[in-house]
Amino acid sequence: MNDLPAEQTWMILVDLLADLRKKGMEIPSGLNQDIQMAKTTINFYKVDPTDPERMKELKRINDFLTSVQNTLLTIAESLGEEYQDIWFEKLKKASIGKQVYKIPDKKPRFVVGAPSSFSMARLTFKEPILEERLHDIAEYHNVIIEFEEDNVIILYGSKENIKKSLKELSTFFNEQN
Repeated sequence: MNDLPAEQTWMILVDLLADLRKKGMEIPSGLNQDIQMAKTTINFYKVDPTDPERMKELKRINDFLTSVQNTLLTIAESLGEEYQDIWFEKLKKASIGKQVYKIPDKKPRFVVGAPSSFSMARLTFKEPILEERLHDIAEYHNVIIEFEEDNVIILYGSKENIKKSLKELSTFFNEQN
């Protein structure tokens, strides 16, 4: 399946989020969760875009992305109009279906390559992990945690933040013995 404009938009927003964090900007809590939900919903839709039930998810995808985009562009504006315009141009290209980032062609293993400024790690647990337990770790260490399956998660973030998150997540393995 070809890339969706929403997928390109998601990649741009994740890259913008990483850049804003690098610049020391404060990111509202809950934004990571919205980005995670957008990606999860995009992946759910991509499994079978002809399924009428999955088609209903397009509005949710758009709502998540619009909310995140508005928040991040407002933060970007505080760094100057030129900075904001760079990201606005990328988002504009994505909205008309132009490719801004190369997305690896993978079948639904639900992992799209991390944006250039992000690293990625995948963890598989013996048993499912409750999502609520991971949100604090994601917020505290500035990473995005996406569920691939009930017992498989993917972390996106800076290499250093992923290392810190993995240390904290290692305690979950001890609980599952």
